[in-house]
Amino acid sequence: MPSKSNLMMTYALLVFIWASTPLAIVWSVSDLHLMWALVLRFFIALPIACAVLLLLKIKLPFNKIAMHSYLAGSLSLIGSQVFTYAATKYLSSGIIALMFGFAPIMAGLIGRFGFQQKLLSLQWLGMAVSVVGLGIICMSGGESQHVHPIGIGLMLLSVFAYSLSIYWVKSVNAQIEPMAQATGSILFSTFAALCIVPFIWQYVPTHLPNTQSLLALIYTVLMASLLAMFCYFKLVQNIKATTLSLTTVMTPLLAMLLGALLNDEKLTITVFIGAAVLIFGLFLYFYKDFKASRLLAKKIGA
Repeated sequence: MPSKSNLMMTYALLVFIWASTPLAIVWSVSDLHLMWALVLRFFIALPIACAVLLLLKIKLPFNKIAMHSYLAGSLSLIGSQVFTYAATKYLSSGIIALMFGFAPIMAGLIGRFGFQQKLLSLQWLGMAVSVVGLGIICMSGGESQHVHPIGIGLMLLSVFAYSLSIYWVKSVNAQIEPMAQATGSILFSTFAALCIVPFIWQYVPTHLPNTQSLLALIYTVLMASLLAMFCYFKLVQNIKATTLSLTTVMTPLLAMLLGALLNDEKLTITVFIGAAVLIFGLFLYFYKDFKASRLLAKKIGA
C-alpha cells in the first residue's frame, strides 16, 4: 500500500493533468479531424506504454481476470474520450472540464442503483443543485458559441462512461500493477480505435499538423493517456470511487482559467453563475467527506 503522502502527490498530479487535458484536446483537433486525433493518440501511446513496461520489467498479465480489468479500464479511455472529442465541436475546453465535475454525481447514482450504496439527503440536495447549475449553463447557449446542448449531452455520456469504469475496475479487483493496468486498457482502447478507422478513413491526415496541434497531441499521449492513467489506476486501487471522483470537482475552475488565459475563451456571466451553482452543489454532495477529512487532519495534527 503506497504511503499517504505518495497518494496525495499522485492525486495532485492527476488533478493538474485533467485540468489541462481538455485544452490539449481542443488544440489537438485544431488541425486534425477530431476522431483521427483520438485514434492517433492511442496508436502512439500503445508502443510507448509497452516500452515503459519493458524498461521497468513489469509483466503484462493476460489471464481472464486481467483481460476483464483491461476492458473495464478501457471504458474510461476510448469509451469516455470518443464522446469528449466529439464534444469539442460544441464546447470550450473549460466547459468540457466543468462537465466532468458531474463525475461524482454519476458515480453516486451508479453506486446507489447499481451497487445499493446509500446516499444521504444532503447528497441528493447537492445533486439537485448541480443539475440546476447545469441548466443555467445550458440556457446560456444562445449567448455563447462555447455552449451547445448537443455538446452537453455528449459530455454527460462521456462522464457516465468514466464513472462506470471506476466501479467496474474496482469490482473486478484484478490486483494488477497500475502501469500494467494502464497499458492493458490502452491496448484494448487501441483495438477499439482500429474499429473506428474504416469510418473516418476519408479524413485521414494528408499533411503534418501545425505545431500547436502536434504538441497538443503529444501532450495527450504522454500526460493524459500514460502518466494520468498510471495515476488513475493507482488511485482506483487504493481509495474510494467517490473520493477519486472528487478530482473532477477541483479541475473545472483551473481548466476554465487555463482556457481563458491560453486559448482566449471568453465565457458569459451566465456560464460562470451556472458553474458556481454546479460547484456549490458538488460541495453539498461532498460536505460529509470534507467534514470527515478535516476531523482526520485535526486528529493527525494532535
